[in-house]
Parts: sequence; C-alpha cells; structure tokens
Amino acid sequence: MHVYDLFKLNEKTAIVTGGGRGLGAQIAESFAEAGANVVVCSRNLDACQEMSDKLKKMGVDSLAFACDVTKQEDIQRVVRETYNHFGKIDILVNNSGASWGAPVLEMPLKAWNKVMDVNVNGVFLMSQEVGKIMVNQKQGKIINIASVAGLTGADPSYLDAIGYNASKGAVVNFTRDLAAKWGQYNINVNAIAPGFFPTKMSKGVLEQAEEKILELTPLNRLGNNADLKGSALFLASDASNYVTGTILAVDGGMHAV
Repeated sequence: MHVYDLFKLNEKTAIVTGGGRGLGAQIAESFAEAGANVVVCSRNLDACQEMSDKLKKMGVDSLAFACDVTKQEDIQRVVRETYNHFGKIDILVNNSGASWGAPVLEMPLKAWNKVMDVNVNGVFLMSQEVGKIMVNQKQGKIINIASVAGLTGADPSYLDAIGYNASKGAVVNFTRDLAAKWGQYNINVNAIAPGFFPTKMSKGVLEQAEEKILELTPLNRLGNNADLKGSALFLASDASNYVTGTILAVDGGMHAV
C-alpha cells in the first residue's frame, strides 16, 4: 500500500459530535476531504445542517442531527439512523464539550455536574452505543477530544476552570482504559489533547489571558483552522492501525513546558 493510501477514508463512515462548528467542524472537513461520509451532530441543528451541506459539496454523503450527548435517547437515535443509512460506523469523534470558569471555592455544584455530564458522561454514552456496532464489525476508530488542560494542572491566572480540567483528565484515562478493553475487537481508541484554538468556548479565556497563554506555548501562537486536521486524519485512518491508547497533544508544545 502506498503511503498516501494509508490516509484515505473512502467509503468510511464517521460521526463527529459537536461537528457544526469549531474544532468539530475542522475535523469533519478533514474527514470529508479524505473521502469519508460524515455525520455531524450537536444541540445546534442549524449549525450541523449548514456543515452537512458544505460537506456534501465535497462529493461525500452527510447527515445532520440534533443531539444532546447527555441524553441516551438522542445518542441512540443518531447511531441508529446513521447505521440504517450507511450500514456501518467506522469512526467516532467525541468532540462535544462544555466548560465553566470559576474559582474552586465558588464553583457551583450544578455547573460542575453540567461539565461532567457533557464531557465525561457524553463520551461514555456515545462510545458505548457506537461500540455495540464496532464490536460486532470487529473494527473501528474512536477519537476522544481531551485537552492540554487535562494533562496537567493549570495556573488560575489563565485558566480557572477546575471542572473542565478534571473532566478532560477523566477523558484521558477513559481513552487508555477503553483502548485496553476493546483492542481485542480491533478497535483503536485514542485522544487528541488540543491546546488553545480561537473557538467560541475559548473566547473568554483568550480575551483575558492570550498573552500569558502565548508565553506558555513554545510555538508562540494559537492553533489555526488547519492545525487539527492532520492529527485527526491520522488517528481515523489506516495510518494509525497500530496506535491505540495514545494521547496526542496538538498544543504548540504547551504540555512540554
């Protein structure tokens, strides 16, 4: 097989949660550019439909669904309708996320639970439902979107969000443990730990602490609209067939400081 062929996703089917905007949209575009049919879902159906229409113009098939990843019935519907339409699910990207900024002593329990529900429970529920299909297929690629914030503690001067950091740390070890459990079914489970990208979620943090963040980033810049594409494609494609349980930091070197 030629090395370029390792990165092709022709005839593959992918689900990207939170795929209507931000990092999820970037990942969805990369998969479509590589030839995959892509399902995008999030609570914002309009954003997902707009992205789905854009992907179809690239020559692939695409579906858009409204989906709250904290609701099992929403997840079951998305997975069922995706499977009924395409007959398989090859790739899952757990990208939907939530955050809440507050000092530890002031963090409301309701906010903590919301972040954990989306970032941890949502990853579990979606992986569990898609996993039923992947286990039966004896193949699949699951990519969880963690964060550089889940790899270390964070100085509160630039990121005071203990719920978010803790949830992403949970995603890191969920990834490793699921990889250990599902390797026997030829399912690769990996995670990407992005650094700071200019997205809707990071807007408030960047407005207050971009200079500090750049000081902590060896490449001295934020992520751009293409910086996640190659990493996501690698982990979704045959190029990563012998890679599982890995956390790939895409953070300009921030985790190394």
